[in-house]
Amino acid sequence: MFISTEIRLGIGFDAARDKLAGLACSGLLGRVSGNAYDQWQACLAHTGPQGTMLGMYRIARVRLTGMVTYGNSAVWGMRWEVADRGTLVPALDADIKLIPAGPDATVLAVAGVCRPPLVRLADVLDPAVTREVAQALIQALTSRVAASVADPAGGPDAGHGTMRPGPAPGAGYRMAC
Repeated sequence: MFISTEIRLGIGFDAARDKLAGLACSGLLGRVSGNAYDQWQACLAHTGPQGTMLGMYRIARVRLTGMVTYGNSAVWGMRWEVADRGTLVPALDADIKLIPAGPDATVLAVAGVCRPPLVRLADVLDPAVTREVAQALIQALTSRVAASVADPAGGPDAGHGTMRPGPAPGAGYRMAC
């Protein structure tokens, strides 16, 4: 399903672009992604049928393209892959975009396609609930990225979204820069 959200940052475009580029290569976006994905799984488990084993699906890799500029905007492509029976399966394909919004403001927009980690779970969940949980995922991810851009010392847990706290993220998040 297609999902998107945006947040206005109180930081100029050039500073936001430089900070996000640094965060992308430092691995912080991988940790932020892992935290948001773990929360997404917790929400899906809460809304899904009892006995659903979502915990076995973990982010195995976070891929991030290099920054591309279009006019006055900067865009990074991102893909989350989860391990499913020895194969990597995409869970999220999204663009992270920065757009100038004045001399001291920037809009951070994240838009993409989100896929529940279990096809059989998506088949039994109410589509409205699945969409609501996916939208909460993108909002949580975007708010965490925004908090990290505004203050990188805030770390991956800064800027909680509307989702319930999930389990601690697993080891092994890899960022491809």
